[in-house]
Amino acid sequence: MIAGSSNPPALLDRRIRSYVLRQGRITRAQQRAYDALLPRYGIPYAQGPLDMQQAFGRVAPVVIEIGFGMGEGTAQIAQANPHLDYLGIEVHNPGVGSLLDRIERNALGNVRVVQHDAVEVMRDMIDAASLAGVHVFFPDPWHKTRHHKRRLLQAPFVSLLASRLAPGGYLHVATDWEEYAQQILSVLSAETRLANSAKTYAPRPDYRPLTRFEQRGVRLGHAVFDLVFVRNASQ
Repeated sequence: MIAGSSNPPALLDRRIRSYVLRQGRITRAQQRAYDALLPRYGIPYAQGPLDMQQAFGRVAPVVIEIGFGMGEGTAQIAQANPHLDYLGIEVHNPGVGSLLDRIERNALGNVRVVQHDAVEVMRDMIDAASLAGVHVFFPDPWHKTRHHKRRLLQAPFVSLLASRLAPGGYLHVATDWEEYAQQILSVLSAETRLANSAKTYAPRPDYRPLTRFEQRGVRLGHAVFDLVFVRNASQ
C-alpha cells in the first residue's frame, strides 16, 4: 500500500478483470511504433509511486485516461492542451502502437503510456490527491447481466479514483450504453468525495472530441452520456 493513501480492500484481488486480452490485428505501422517508441514514451508498471515530474520532464497538472483505445481522442486532447500532461493506460498492443505513432507524428511531448491493468496502475503507481483529472471514455459495457461483475466503474474502483484526485480534480466518464450510464451515475453519486457538475448527465465538454466511432453512433441515433464529477475540496 502506498503511504498516505487508502486502497479499498476489494481492489487488492484482481481475479475478475474488466477486459479480455485478444490477439487483435496490428498493422505494420503500429508494430513499428510499438517496438521503436514504447521505450521512449512508455512507462513500465511498478509497485511504487510514479514520479510524474521525472516521467514528463516538467511540473504540470496530470490527467489520466483509462482505456484510450486507438488513441485518436487522447492525441487530439493532448495537442489542444499543451499545458497539461496526459498519462494513457491501455492493455492492447494495436491501441498502444497507434497512440505511440500519433505521439511521434504530432510531437506530443505531454503524453506517456502505461500498458498494464488500470486498477493496478491506479492502486500502486498513483499518489493520493495527485491528479487534475481522470478520463474514462466508452468503457466496455459488458451488457450481458452475467458479465456485469466485469464492469470497470463499480464502487471500489470509483473510491480509488476519487482518492487519487486532487481537490477540485474531475472524473469524466462517457458511454453510449444507457443502462450502464444509469449504473455509473448511481455509483458516482454515492461516492461522498465526488460531486456531480450537473443535475444528472453533463453536456459534452469542448475538450472531448467526437471520435469516428461516436460520430457513426450519433448518425445512427445512439445517445451518448457524459458524466463529470468533481472531487470535493473538503474531503
